[in-house]
Amino acid sequence: MDQLDRKIIAALQHNARESTSKIAAKLGVARTTVHERIARMEDRGVIAGYSVVLKEHPETHKVQIVVLAEVQQKETARIIKRLETYPEVKQCLSINGEFDLIICAEAPRIEDLDILVDDLAAIPGIVRTNTSVIFGRRIDRI
Repeated sequence: MDQLDRKIIAALQHNARESTSKIAAKLGVARTTVHERIARMEDRGVIAGYSVVLKEHPETHKVQIVVLAEVQQKETARIIKRLETYPEVKQCLSINGEFDLIICAEAPRIEDLDILVDDLAAIPGIVRTNTSVIFGRRIDRI
């Protein structure tokens, strides 16, 4: 993947319905170039699909947090199984460094997340946690 491919992907991430002609004009290349590049990236699996992003209504806004968790390594699989039971937990990533897991969670009220954080800290095998509240999204390509 080169710089042009990355620019095409950025344009598609911004608006996957934008025509190849408009993308080509913005990037200063031929429409066929954009079309062929997109087809090649789809064939190679770089572009796995397209989706629809629905706008959230203010009344459905949720508070989001990120919890860093240090865990006892031998308990990791059991802890992750337990995390799957919490509907507020939307993502769990394993990382290296001071902490072992990043747990992303959301709920309608901060009070719900306060309870969740206490529950997470009480899971056997979780040594310690560090929680941050998400104030806003500056770049969101997910």
